[in-house]
Amino acid sequence: MRILGIDPGIATVGFGIIDSERGAALCPVQYGAILTQAGLPLATRLYQINCDLEELIETFHPDVISVEELFFNTNITTGIAVAHGRGIILYTAEKLGIPIFEYTPSQVKQAVVGYGKAQKQQVMDMTRRLLKLKSIPKPDDAADGLALAICHARSSTSLLQQNPSAKPTV
Repeated sequence: MRILGIDPGIATVGFGIIDSERGAALCPVQYGAILTQAGLPLATRLYQINCDLEELIETFHPDVISVEELFFNTNITTGIAVAHGRGIILYTAEKLGIPIFEYTPSQVKQAVVGYGKAQKQQVMDMTRRLLKLKSIPKPDDAADGLALAICHARSSTSLLQQNPSAKPTV
């Protein structure tokens, strides 16, 4: 399965593409960031994100997209801008017919590090280790995109995902 993980934003949209064989063998394919220029009108930046994301999808043909759920820290203005970017990402995936899966930051940390309150540096280092990369991907947003892809690879192999009506045993 080819997974495109996306860390939404407006100035920087981090992405990471991996191939996963049932969540066990993880192979990095590509990572980087879609960058938009500060000072451009919001509509122009959103359009650029859409065009660049469509090109990325047409080039790498992901089976699914894994995107971070929106969560507000302390800066609501930044959160609103990220929400605009995230909306374009969801729109583009839907338009191109690619299934989208959403994960909270805690779910990503749990899947990558094994601890839902892990520090950002721990997540980035485990991402590097799991994908057998020589260094932590730059920019940080690209590392976050890869972590989102890893999260989906690990979550999609859960027995609960395979049988949604299954109840966990105690």
